[in-house]
Amino acid sequence: MPIEFKDYYKALGVARDASHDDIKKAFRKLARRYHPDVAKDKKTAEEKFKEINEAYEVLGDPEKRAKYDDLGPDGAGAADFGGSQGRSWRTERGPVGGEHTEFHFDGTGFSDFFEQVFGRGRQFDGANDFGSPGRRPEAGFSARGSDFESDILVTLEEAMAGSKRTISLQRIDRRTGQARTQTLKVKIPPGVHEGQAIRVAGMGEDGVGDGSAGDLFLRVRFAAHPEFRFRGSDLYYGLDLAPWEAVLGTRVVVPSLKDHVGLRIPAGTANGQQLRVRGHGLPIGRSGKFGDLYVEVNIELPEKVTDEQRKLWEELGRISDFNPRKI
Repeated sequence: MPIEFKDYYKALGVARDASHDDIKKAFRKLARRYHPDVAKDKKTAEEKFKEINEAYEVLGDPEKRAKYDDLGPDGAGAADFGGSQGRSWRTERGPVGGEHTEFHFDGTGFSDFFEQVFGRGRQFDGANDFGSPGRRPEAGFSARGSDFESDILVTLEEAMAGSKRTISLQRIDRRTGQARTQTLKVKIPPGVHEGQAIRVAGMGEDGVGDGSAGDLFLRVRFAAHPEFRFRGSDLYYGLDLAPWEAVLGTRVVVPSLKDHVGLRIPAGTANGQQLRVRGHGLPIGRSGKFGDLYVEVNIELPEKVTDEQRKLWEELGRISDFNPRKI
């Protein structure tokens, strides 16, 4: 079935020649506005958040962006990435040899276009291989259906607290055009991690004869967050400081996925320094333990200064014996 081309540059409101920093800034601005936890219209915000996350997933990655740009502005090259990469799979050597079945999903957080070009969706090898297409299994033969794998977009908040997702699974018989749609309730457990496969039993390919159906595996991909990066179960937050705050020290309040945390900035804190807040990262599986939050310091300089402020900076430069170029 035809797949609608997604204009990711339009989704983020940036030009096609936008720099990586411009793309990152555009995403963070939109993500703060449409994050489901802060938006008033939850339903609209959730869909918009998925859209901009998908766009940033592609444009924020140099390899994916280059692949996307190769498609052209109207997606004319999308057919080059068809086949088993996509969110629709065809059972080329299925239980009645030559029958083709497509699987389509809604509610995983990714569009058909993304799955077709960048997704990992595939049919696992093995279960129903009867040799060359057109060969039929012998009477009385039974075999388990093949397993299938796709991606599911999970927010860091869902990884923290867990959630329940509703996913629509559609199977299309390509011979007859008949479609069968099922609604699945998928549990996202607290402590789920990037790359983990969530198993949905019996939702893969139908079995042959008395054989059981295969399973569906949803591979977790964490959504980009406007405030945090992740590495394993640890979170990273960028904190901007004024030069005098870094030199003299101060106290700040930083966000975490649990709450807000008071943090002391020691005098003489360096640009790029990481300050560790224990236990404010993501859950570590079902252990009851949590990763850590690392606050990364970024010292910002004022873009403009008044005449009075300039005189103070000049006075500081005159009386200070600090020399950053001293060997």
